[in-house]
Amino acid sequence: MQAEQRENRTSAMKERVALGFFWKLLENGGDQLITFAISIVLARLLGPEKYGTMALMLIFVALGNVIIQTGFQTALIQKRRVDERDFSSVFWLGLFAALLLYGLIYGTAPMIGSFFGDPAIGPMLRVLSLMLFFGAVISVETAWISRRMDFRKQCVATVVADILSGVAGIAAAFSGAGTWALVLQQVFKNLFLMVILLCTAGWRPRFLFSIRRLASLFSFGWKVLLSGLLDTAYNNLYTPVISKLYNPALTGFYSRGNQFPQIIANSLAQTMQAVMLPAFSRAQDEEERLRTMLRRTIKLGCFFMFPMMFGLAAVAAPLIRLLLGESWAGCVPYLAICAAGYSVWPLHIANLQAISAQGRSDLYLKLEILKKTLGICLLVFSARYGILTMVALKSAMDFLCTVINAWPNRKLLGYGPLRQWKDVLPEFFVALVMGLLVASLQRLLPLGAAGKLILQIGAGVLIYGGIAAVFRLESFSYCLETLRQLMEKRRNRS
Repeated sequence: MQAEQRENRTSAMKERVALGFFWKLLENGGDQLITFAISIVLARLLGPEKYGTMALMLIFVALGNVIIQTGFQTALIQKRRVDERDFSSVFWLGLFAALLLYGLIYGTAPMIGSFFGDPAIGPMLRVLSLMLFFGAVISVETAWISRRMDFRKQCVATVVADILSGVAGIAAAFSGAGTWALVLQQVFKNLFLMVILLCTAGWRPRFLFSIRRLASLFSFGWKVLLSGLLDTAYNNLYTPVISKLYNPALTGFYSRGNQFPQIIANSLAQTMQAVMLPAFSRAQDEEERLRTMLRRTIKLGCFFMFPMMFGLAAVAAPLIRLLLGESWAGCVPYLAICAAGYSVWPLHIANLQAISAQGRSDLYLKLEILKKTLGICLLVFSARYGILTMVALKSAMDFLCTVINAWPNRKLLGYGPLRQWKDVLPEFFVALVMGLLVASLQRLLPLGAAGKLILQIGAGVLIYGGIAAVFRLESFSYCLETLRQLMEKRRNRS
């Protein structure tokens, strides 16, 4: 009887994770695709310099959002039992933190603009920083949804907010607003998302506050918060360094080249973070079950990420020329190099979520300190050799970090970096072969950018899918079997 109950519980969790993954991937994929489509229109209207300015301003807001959102949101999801008092306490603390950070940015905005040689940054940064208040609300609503794994509501809210804010941003760009169009698009996106989640998520703040509850959450969350700050600061460090050492146009090229693979990587990474942290947390006391879930997550994540990244690098030139025009051709090498680094993100995300789910935020923080120290050393070393060298070493660092992030799980779960890479090498080599073959078509096809892109993408899908089917890659077979089971359950219920 116990074995049957355990099997039913595992099957139910598998279905919830699969559906959660579907809705979260649909949300993040829709978010990134809509944002991407809007950014293409805005990029053609505005040009590289204005995108470089926007990238600089977003760094400060991103750091503020990490302080407001990351630590307590993760603690709300990871903690075994939480109630209304926990959520409301985090909500009011988040608004207070947003007020303090907004005041700091508001006061220093003119100095930031002066430092980067653009006085217009000051007033725009003051408006852009209003997102901090919206982010404080969104983070608590998101934690509420994540604990219930009811990601459909967030999917709908995100897509609607993207469309409404995109229309506002494009209208502003057509009216000649310049960089202000990018600012308004970002502010409206977060405002609309906050309002929709407040109306639909199922949670509303109450006048409850407990220092004791916050202290309990803080004991776990402060390490995650500091880790998030280190990660965000490091990932955004390259933009101001490039802007200061070179010029805004090159900053725009790097920013846009990085954005293409980042759209795909963020979609999958955010999906894995949102779905797997609550799923892993429920299995935190069952080592074998958690190890199995971690292995499956890594295998599936790499099965999809490797071909997308290597394929994107292979079609970089026609993609940029078709979508952005010849004036943006300078971002092609950055796109290809960044795509290689993002390809291993599933290994990072899955390992870090497994560590967090076991309550080991101390290990999480130590890993971030080690990785960022090495990364900054590489940045200082490579800055004198040009942007391409800087970006290439950053991508190489991503591969090294797969070993660093996986190392604690060697002891915690008996599943370390060597076993993990052994598991994903088949997908890696198949994707690499596919990427090389697709790239070779670039020279062989006497077609324009659109024709080359369509044929290269089609060839990539057929090559990767065909090899995966012929050699019966484990992840390919698992996806087919899971899809068959879900469809069968749906038919039985109907």
